[in-house]
Amino acid sequence: MKKLEEYVTTIPDFPEKGIMFRDITSVLQDADGLRLAIDTMQDMIKDLDFDVVVGPESRGFIFGMPIAYNLHKPFVLIRKKGKLPRETVEKTYDLEYGTATIEMHKDSIKPGQKVLIVDDLIATGGTTKAMIEMIEGLGGEVVGISVVMELAGLKGRDMIKGYRLDSCIIYPGK
Repeated sequence: MKKLEEYVTTIPDFPEKGIMFRDITSVLQDADGLRLAIDTMQDMIKDLDFDVVVGPESRGFIFGMPIAYNLHKPFVLIRKKGKLPRETVEKTYDLEYGTATIEMHKDSIKPGQKVLIVDDLIATGGTTKAMIEMIEGLGGEVVGISVVMELAGLKGRDMIKGYRLDSCIIYPGK
């Protein structure tokens, strides 16, 4: 059986010279790779007590939905600003060049709920920190973050110190 890392395609010098781009779509395009990713993430969080799974657009949906379904938990969407139809809360955060705003329905997290965040990747940690702040602003408690890949060289783990982070694959660079 192949390791999960073997399903990830690495593209050197994309989007710019010196960057090793880790392409998750090659994992999704292989039935065994996709199953291994979901199973590995679920196995890493088997000891975690949580009430709801939260995932950001769009790859957090891909990995979070099957985990929520398999564990019979509700799933909450975090989307880019302007995509959700009901009353929302939002968070703007810094990107390398500019800012981004994400939002979630105001009624999606109940006070006291224990929340697992699921995403494909943690890099600088900016998006993850913004999600944590929104969830806690609604009274939720983030008990864990589960990702397929962590780019350790970008120090996202430092941005979310104090929170449990489980990564299936940890790449030392950027």
